[in-house]
Amino acid sequence: MTDAQDEAGAFRALADPTRRQILEDLRDGELAAGEIAARFAISAPSISRHLGVLKGAGLVTERREGNRILYTLAEERLALCIGRFLSTVCPEQIVLRHTTWRPRAQSEGS
Repeated sequence: MTDAQDEAGAFRALADPTRRQILEDLRDGELAAGEIAARFAISAPSISRHLGVLKGAGLVTERREGNRILYTLAEERLALCIGRFLSTVCPEQIVLRHTTWRPRAQSEGS
């Protein structure tokens, strides 16, 4: 799969507001499929399909614990896809951000 195809899958997954909300919900840590489904007013099978799309795009990972499936945000993958796109569309903004923003610990050591 090429980078462009890889990114296209990620952006297709991000196109849906329910999937974006799932990603936001996962930013604080791992959640079970049932916990995710309880946050929405749609059926559990619909949430399962959304989770499948996110997993297929590599934006979430899953692990089994007993009879539960736990989902985690794939932060690095999400950042790489979005970052690659942004660096192509507005490279001067990426350069500007890297030169003007530095984490406190790094800027204190400079």
